[in-house]
Amino acid sequence: MANNTTKTAGRNRSVIDRLGGQKFIVLLVVIALFIFFCALSPNFRKYTTFLSILDYSYYITLMAIGVAFPLMTAGVDLSIGTGLICYSLVGGYLITFQGWPTWAGILASIVFGMAIGVLNGCLVALMDLPPFLATLCTCMITRGLGSIIVGRVGISWPAAGTEGGWFRSIFKIQMNGMNIPIGFLWIIIIVIIMTFVLNHTKIGRYTLAIGSNKEATRLSGVNVKFYHIFAYVISGFFAGLAAISYSAIFATVQPGSGAGFELEAIGGAIIGGVSMSGGAGSITGTLAGVFVICLLKTGLPFIGLAANWQQIITGLVLIAAVLVDILKRKKDQA
Repeated sequence: MANNTTKTAGRNRSVIDRLGGQKFIVLLVVIALFIFFCALSPNFRKYTTFLSILDYSYYITLMAIGVAFPLMTAGVDLSIGTGLICYSLVGGYLITFQGWPTWAGILASIVFGMAIGVLNGCLVALMDLPPFLATLCTCMITRGLGSIIVGRVGISWPAAGTEGGWFRSIFKIQMNGMNIPIGFLWIIIIVIIMTFVLNHTKIGRYTLAIGSNKEATRLSGVNVKFYHIFAYVISGFFAGLAAISYSAIFATVQPGSGAGFELEAIGGAIIGGVSMSGGAGSITGTLAGVFVICLLKTGLPFIGLAANWQQIITGLVLIAAVLVDILKRKKDQA
């Protein structure tokens, strides 16, 4: 009888833990923010606003999914924001000025992102540079490199309806004069795939293990350096994908921009439950966390708050997320 009671209590605690987990709380916050902004602003309820939120969410979500992996190793990747712009500039330059087909420019952007990811991983895993310092350096490198390659001139990828402009329909198509945001379907598919990678493959398990206890993982026979580097390659790959989505959404890519994008992506991942101490994280939670950032950035102007207030409120939300992570860590250690 006692055993049955214990099992029942364990199941109940499990249900409570799932319902009270950070992912669930963040989802509730997303719903509450959406209702709040809809109630206070009729303009927020327009379809065009919904499209704007999704357009903004694509490249932030892709960066956030990628950067979640270095974060889960107790690292970080600060190069993804300026890197996104750099990869987009390189791809657009090859298409516009060198006559490359669009698919080749897309591939070049992704490969370039992965190359920077390899560089970041080698600096961190092989040379033992602090992740913050290593990726800050590559952040500055990609920011300057993009400007040098294009000569400080904005780059425009092929427009929709023109030769090579097919890539824009990956994220948005027109039906009966209405824009349909099919990019969100791709985001959902990617989230499902990366959730499987994180939870059911060696890449995901070893990424979490490195963040939990790097030395113990090494002593268990895992090639820690390889999987540590691979976490940064994943981040670079998704920064390359984010560059494609950014190029598809915006008409022109300006060199020297992108600073701050990485903070929004990292913030979304942290709000969604990725621990800055490493060893814990969720891709679905990251998606929900990104939408908290997107709703705040898009919705606050509709209720009359200036940009400075937007930054303050977003910062307070991030502080709350970090405090939740700290309290959760202390509870687990107790």
